[in-house]
This record gives sequence, structure tokens and C-alpha cells, in this order.
Amino acid sequence: MKKQIMKWVGLLALVIGQGSVPVWAKDAAIYTAVFSKTAVSGYDTVAYFTEGKPVKGDPAITANYQGAEWRFANTANRDKFSAQPDKYAPQYGGYCAWAVSQGNTASADPQRWTIVKDKLYLNYDEAVQKKWEVNIPDFIQQADKNWPKVLE
Repeated sequence: MKKQIMKWVGLLALVIGQGSVPVWAKDAAIYTAVFSKTAVSGYDTVAYFTEGKPVKGDPAITANYQGAEWRFANTANRDKFSAQPDKYAPQYGGYCAWAVSQGNTASADPQRWTIVKDKLYLNYDEAVQKKWEVNIPDFIQQADKNWPKVLE
């Protein structure tokens, strides 16, 4: 969805003579909202592992990783993330894991998550989460094959 929005923004920019956004923009490696650089909608990715639930991060406690700002509920979680970002960052850059398994990208809802073999996966919404749960191992295998080609 982000890719389509960027295409329309780029087209609009060209039409009004700005031309500053490419029409066929490539998706970023880390999903953030269109006008944001905040990963996982500001949720603390370490908390999924330590508290077993999504927890909003504090805008004052951040780390930068792969061009995005990551927020944390406390400095201990920020320090854990900074020491091992690949352990705590969601798979597929925080894009919807099921969408990546289907060869696409889509935003993800931080409330729709799964940890499988110590890896965090996010999904678009409740309906997609239910599809994902039907056959998680096969969807992970397919998503792994598709990632990162789906960003192109």
C-alpha cells in the first residue's frame, strides 16, 4: 500500500511541477508510515520478548537503526536493542509478514504479532493474522524466499 501511495505522491509532484519524489519509489528496508521515520508505529520491539505484549515506546528513549527511529519503554530495552538489533527488530523490516509471503508489502499493526523461534513477525490486521496462523511455517519459508526482493 505504501508503494502505491508513493507512486501517487510522485505523480502528483510531477504534475504540479515539483518532481522531487520518484514516481516508482522503492519501499524502504524498514516500514514506517508515509510521513514518519518511526519503526513499528512507535512500539517497543524488545517488550514483545520481555513482556509478551506490545508496549508503546517513549519518544524520548530512542535508537536509530537502518534509517528509522525505534522507540522504547525504558533505557534497558533500548540498550538491549542497540546491542542486538537483529534479534529484536521484526522480520521483513516490520512489513506484514503474510503479505511478504504473498510477494507483496503492506503495513503492519503492532497489535497483530507472533514470535516464532525467537523472531518477531507482524501482520496487517486481525483477518490477515488469522490467515497467517493457518500455516505459519510455510508462510515464513515463502516470505524468507521473497525477502528482500518484494521491496523492489
